[in-house]
Amino acid sequence: MYSPFENLSKSQINKLFDLLGVHIYRFLKNQEILPTIKNENIVGIILDGYAQILNYEYNGNEIVVENLVKDSVFGSNISLTNSESYQIIAKQNTTVVVIDYDKLVNPKNLAHNYFNIFLGNLFDIVNNKLRDKNERIKVLEKKQIRDKLLEYFEMEHKKSRLRNIYLPFSFKDLADYLAINRSAMFRELKHMKEEKLIEIKNRRITLLYK
Repeated sequence: MYSPFENLSKSQINKLFDLLGVHIYRFLKNQEILPTIKNENIVGIILDGYAQILNYEYNGNEIVVENLVKDSVFGSNISLTNSESYQIIAKQNTTVVVIDYDKLVNPKNLAHNYFNIFLGNLFDIVNNKLRDKNERIKVLEKKQIRDKLLEYFEMEHKKSRLRNIYLPFSFKDLADYLAINRSAMFRELKHMKEEKLIEIKNRRITLLYK
């Protein structure tokens, strides 16, 4: 994943934070991150930790909308979290940088080279988010659990061109991300292992069919 602070020195990052008047918040595991984000026009960046954007359906089902790892960028407009059914939950102790959107789009910022580098990085990340969302739609369109898993594995394989895929989250979270029954997913993974299509060790999945 690209970093919003790519090609910026520590000194430039400090200047950037001063320019934008950022706030840094720390959240404990299972704590809701920025519950007011639905009503505030802000941009958040994960400095460290891991969080998820969740959508709770009327029947109580929990759907993982997006996984937020280090350097992930999110916001009420970027991540479509302005509905009451959405929550952002820290899955680990997580540190977040928060930027007021109005300060981010202040034209005076363009006078600073380090800001222009940061802005270019943000554009790259948002473009990648759109690509990832389109890829996920392709996964969710699959009807069979095996097809969803294979589509997801293929998506991850294309990013690294390696046969080994390292899940950034637990298998439970993978089932939620793919919107499939957890028990059924584990059964299908077991069948795929027996058919020598994959190997699994902890969170590492080796694609034997590649």
